[in-house]
Amino acid sequence: MDLRKLKTLIDLVEGSGIAELEISEGEERVRITRTVAPAQYVQASPQPQYQQQVVAATPAAAPIVAVEPAQPAAATGHAVKSPMVGTFYRSATPGAKPFVELGQAVKSGETLCIIEAMKLLNEIEADQSGVITAILVENGQPVEFGQPLFTIG
Repeated sequence: MDLRKLKTLIDLVEGSGIAELEISEGEERVRITRTVAPAQYVQASPQPQYQQQVVAATPAAAPIVAVEPAQPAAATGHAVKSPMVGTFYRSATPGAKPFVELGQAVKSGETLCIIEAMKLLNEIEADQSGVITAILVENGQPVEFGQPLFTIG
């Protein structure tokens, strides 16, 4: 496929709202994907006067900065982190009993959850024994590599 054609296709994907484009010409096949960061919205709530003045003083052309919600105090214990990017599931099938619950004792090697990545279901196991002190991700939520999923105390 012609390099100029590829450049045009890449510009098309970047300039539009699509996340993926796949084109086949004979035996040649090109797939262009664009990762879109999930938008984070901040709900308007009454703020102290000094914060409203700072927001009003921001120029209109300033870049938009995503505001992350305040994180709860870090739970003490060992964090079980996601080994991959994918979708987090607490149970094997929708409506089934979750693998683990808050306060449940787990042994090393016991399945904690499933992460779906590229249509493959990957069981995530406890890497140490203990008690589940925190479940840090909601069922069906996308997770990133290295993101804490559980805390084992």
